[in-house]
Amino acid sequence: MPAEWEPHAATWIAWPRNPNDWPGRFQPIPWVYAEIVRHLSRVEGVHILVNDAVARARAQKVLKAASVPTNQISFHLWPTDRVWTRDSGAIFLRRERSGKKEIAATDWKFNAWAKYSDWKRDNLIAAKMAKAIGAEIFEPLAEINGKAVRVVLEGGSIDVNGQGTLLTTEECLLSEVQQRNPGLSREGIEQVFADYLGVTKVIWLKRGIAGDDTHGHVDDIARFVAADTVVAAIEENRADENHLPLAENLELLKAADDQDSRRLRVVGLPMPAPVIFKGHRLPASYANFYIANGLVLVPTFNDPNDITALNILAGLFPSRKVVGIYCGDFIWGLGAIHCMTQQEPKVSTTKDTKERINRKGDEI
Repeated sequence: MPAEWEPHAATWIAWPRNPNDWPGRFQPIPWVYAEIVRHLSRVEGVHILVNDAVARARAQKVLKAASVPTNQISFHLWPTDRVWTRDSGAIFLRRERSGKKEIAATDWKFNAWAKYSDWKRDNLIAAKMAKAIGAEIFEPLAEINGKAVRVVLEGGSIDVNGQGTLLTTEECLLSEVQQRNPGLSREGIEQVFADYLGVTKVIWLKRGIAGDDTHGHVDDIARFVAADTVVAAIEENRADENHLPLAENLELLKAADDQDSRRLRVVGLPMPAPVIFKGHRLPASYANFYIANGLVLVPTFNDPNDITALNILAGLFPSRKVVGIYCGDFIWGLGAIHCMTQQEPKVSTTKDTKERINRKGDEI
């Protein structure tokens, strides 16, 4: 599985359509999407999933009003349940077969975070994505209680450095309460990652942040930004409920090494002040950024820490444009920019590029 900063052919998203996903705050959401697509379409292709021709026309109207160029955009009339393509979509791989580099895809079972009943349309999306680009597709299986069972996994629950190391959390993948893969052990999950993602080292963090509807997705708390470098979310306020879980994860990262037994470099990324709406703590985090070709899109929240987070990421991605996207309304849907996107890697005929390591960030 390539790192997110490696070259993309395109980004896949699903256009927002269900007001119930943002109750009382849906009106601005299509415009947030238009802003994101405006930036992405300048650097790579954008595949947009819509339910039908009427939904496509609505999306086109919004994009046109936002002056978004359409030459890089492809629409697919595929019904979805929700918009979180990171979790329901295909996880793409790059491989070499018979001397030829190509893209393959993994189609993990999606069950709406073992939480909601409406997921069957989303569970079909990965196979459609793979077929659309002509990628061979694999359904990850594991032996549980003597039977071969399709493995449940969401893309937001993992992050990789493209060299064989993967980040995830125990809360998400090992908790029996979540019922993602009952009976599948830590060792069994690690074997699945090895078999289907080419992973040789798994770093297990503990818990995710407050308000996270997915129960512990790693893309809100820690992300690779280079093969040897991780940004880790930090909550300085000791009275905040995120302080202890994030501090515990930070210590685990500082003690962790990569696939070659080399110690990771860890850079702190602040958290915004709590974002609360209708009494609910929302999973606002700057770690939910998305890395595209020459670009990093970062959620912002009209918070004093916005500029700090943007500057840290700009120092870590000196060759990319770092852009803040206001997500104060968007986060009411319990996800942000990384959650809504899924990258399609580009087949490269030259030696794979690696993100330059920049030492401007504050190592901790």
